[in-house]
Amino acid sequence: MHNTPDSISLDSRSLHLRRLVARALEGGTRGHLGSALSLVEILRVLYDHVLHVHPRDPAFPERDRLILSKGHGCLALYAILADLGFFPLEELDRFCHFDAILGGHPERGKIPGVEASTGALGHGLSIAVGMAIAARLHQQKHRVFAIMGDGEINEGAIWEAALSASQHRLNNLIAIVDYNKLQSYGPIADVVTLEPLADKWRAFGFATFEVNGHDLDALRDLFTQPLAANQPTAIICHTVKGKGIPMAEHNPDWHHKSRIPPAEMEAIYSALGGRHA
Repeated sequence: MHNTPDSISLDSRSLHLRRLVARALEGGTRGHLGSALSLVEILRVLYDHVLHVHPRDPAFPERDRLILSKGHGCLALYAILADLGFFPLEELDRFCHFDAILGGHPERGKIPGVEASTGALGHGLSIAVGMAIAARLHQQKHRVFAIMGDGEINEGAIWEAALSASQHRLNNLIAIVDYNKLQSYGPIADVVTLEPLADKWRAFGFATFEVNGHDLDALRDLFTQPLAANQPTAIICHTVKGKGIPMAEHNPDWHHKSRIPPAEMEAIYSALGGRHA
């Protein structure tokens, strides 16, 4: 990678989406801010340039499927879905309210555009494998994307699903790892090291690539290239947890925050150029 995730500057759309994340965070006075901000460019490139989806008809049969397996990063997903018109922007202000559609984890059937109810529990890749097999059985051409957190892939179910994907040669499946190097307990390297991560995915039968997860051009070039002909694909995105908010970057204390005081919210907006930039 020519640029490090830290060195990438954020353009106006990336800042706008982060302000929407902050809007939901403020509405709910809680949320996994760090986990969401490492995802923004990945989701932005997928929804803006790659996924075949329609906001006005979220369930049309030929759509591509995206599963946010690291469901605690849902603020980023909610921001892009609201921005594209899957549901009104005003729903962000009701994040985690009693009668709201947007909860602390995505819920299928409740939120337009959400394909699976998920946490960071290691289940998303298994669901994606099932969807990819179903697509093949029904001779459907759509693709299935599963975005996992790096801490999440400590779960054994991830690797069971990977074995199954390789066994069935699911070339319509793309596994994406948000590799921000932190989980709720602290640095990945201190909790359960994942290295050599790319070699692990290759050993499990995946065509494997690494990319700067905040470099829009690099992400677009990789996501739009032809997929492997007879095997699933794994894309390791090197990211910064809390990207765009200096006090949250590389800081596990911002994995999840509750009861965020007004001064901290103002600091977040200030880092993003202001509330109404």
